[in-house]
Amino acid sequence: MIRRMIPVAVATVVVLAAGPALAQGNSYRLMTGPQGGVWVPLGGALKNLWEKAIPGLSVQTLPGAGIANVRGIDEDKAEVGFGNSISTVDGVNGAAPFPRKAANVCQLASLYPQYFQIVVNEDSGINSLKDLKGKAIAVQSRGNTAEVVTQHILQTAGLSYTDMKTNFLASYNDAVSMLKDGQAQAFTLGTTIPSGAVMDLATSRKIRVLDLKDSVEPMKKINTGYVGVTMPANTYPNQPAALTKIGYAAHLVVSCKLPEDRVYTMLKTVAENIKDLAAVNKAMEKMTPREMGEDIGVPFHPGAKRYYNEVGVKM
Repeated sequence: MIRRMIPVAVATVVVLAAGPALAQGNSYRLMTGPQGGVWVPLGGALKNLWEKAIPGLSVQTLPGAGIANVRGIDEDKAEVGFGNSISTVDGVNGAAPFPRKAANVCQLASLYPQYFQIVVNEDSGINSLKDLKGKAIAVQSRGNTAEVVTQHILQTAGLSYTDMKTNFLASYNDAVSMLKDGQAQAFTLGTTIPSGAVMDLATSRKIRVLDLKDSVEPMKKINTGYVGVTMPANTYPNQPAALTKIGYAAHLVVSCKLPEDRVYTMLKTVAENIKDLAAVNKAMEKMTPREMGEDIGVPFHPGAKRYYNEVGVKM
């Protein structure tokens, strides 16, 4: 698993619209991710598992993104959500773009490595980061974790958004549509592998996935939490060799205000149903409580601590 992540200043986060106060009793809001990413179907799977395990519980899944989810939970607009370790640690430490320390965000479980990927149309003439200059690219909305990583990796090549035509999109599906139609030549995303959005693109266009090996050390200078992770050969069509990607951890966070017994049951349900979750995201198939309980720099909820102590994971 990916080890503890160090905070880094990042771009302005998408501000969440005003919402109701903390949901009470048996109604929880679960913030997921952009359409086309794995957090949406994983959120649906968690909803079903938790509603089955906890009588009377109703879970509403909502769209979101790594940074927005942390802010949503901290501001009582959600009770649980997915996060990316590099940005969640920024939140609990009060680093930009968070206006203050996110004191109401507690760790539930680490899940799997995230792979930051740059995918291009094969006929785009893009073979390296520097080749992005002058091209049209599609990235996530400003403030989302993958958009922040995009800024950082462009920086390592001496580039910025002003060097290219940049399209900020809320959905990976929208980015795929732009590449299919030739309106963009590249898009960036941070998710598991293989990405459904990338596979969708590969059904209609020949693609190339850029190797980011030369970017690992420069990225670590920006944030020592970034690591190099290997994407096996043939993860995607037209990818005969293993490639290096930029990695960080995906995890689940909850409101620190939730009752200990409830959070204990939620975590226990996740741990006992890894097989079902792995059917949605294969990256989770070998997940164990020890890996789920890894310290990434976000304080654990007391209910999570109780479960991990019970199964012998030292906290």
